[in-house]
Amino acid sequence: MNGSLRRGKPLAELIDGSRTVFLPGSYDALSALLVEEAGFELAYIGSSTSAASSYGLPDVGAVTLDELARAAKAAANAITIPLIADAEGGFLEPANIWRTVRAFEDAGVAGIHIEDHAGSKHTELGKRLIPLEQMLQKLRAAREARRDPHFEIIARTDAIWTHGDVGEAIRRMQAFAQLGCNFVFPTFATPAMLKEIRQAVGARILVIDLPQVKQFSEWFGLADIVLNYGFCIYAAAKGVKTALARVGRRPASTVLDDLLETSAEFESRLGYDAYVDRARRYSSFSTTKDTKYTKE
Repeated sequence: MNGSLRRGKPLAELIDGSRTVFLPGSYDALSALLVEEAGFELAYIGSSTSAASSYGLPDVGAVTLDELARAAKAAANAITIPLIADAEGGFLEPANIWRTVRAFEDAGVAGIHIEDHAGSKHTELGKRLIPLEQMLQKLRAAREARRDPHFEIIARTDAIWTHGDVGEAIRRMQAFAQLGCNFVFPTFATPAMLKEIRQAVGARILVIDLPQVKQFSEWFGLADIVLNYGFCIYAAAKGVKTALARVGRRPASTVLDDLLETSAEFESRLGYDAYVDRARRYSSFSTTKDTKYTKE
């Protein structure tokens, strides 16, 4: 793999255009492990969930490349299925974006998405896009920096999110596909929009799972990957809040069998049995007599 530590199948092999895959976003190594344990073939870790889970921060660009790559590496190391990671806007200008690509390749992820959003996301502040040519230069530099040709550079456009402009999103994604990107990511595209996008853009499509789409089948034949980036962290936040509220500060009982895993169930997935096997294998010396250092 030319130096890559990528885990699992290449994305283009796993997501081959024949089906629509639901992708629940994880926020750390344990949640990624739970995603794999649940039977999913693909995992994801984003900037917003990493910022929230590790630092209690909003997703406003305050988390660095090294911090995101470190979170991705921890998640990738915990699982055997491929992991997609959020690389924001690439963090660096085209001439230096190779450092971003190398950081995530070394983390073991299967691919990253790079966006054309230049404004403040998730806030009321102005949102804007970087010029298309600048985005293309970033993508071109990122693709050329790869050591593993199967490491995917997913091209994300926020033209629909920022301006509600499907035409501009299509124009950008057509350019991304022409550049060689196998996957494009039009954020906040609806199933109705995807009918037009799918005909115009020759690439596999990743979209965000929208709350107004009530039936997952609405995505069938239109999207290749449907991402709910906050799935695991939203579930965790609600679950912990519910458990804390029920137990209270002066509990009559701390037994919450319907909300809490047992320690045995929790630890079963973490490799304790493998550790015991290794410990027994490598501690055999302690049961033999060392004639050089043992007194008669």
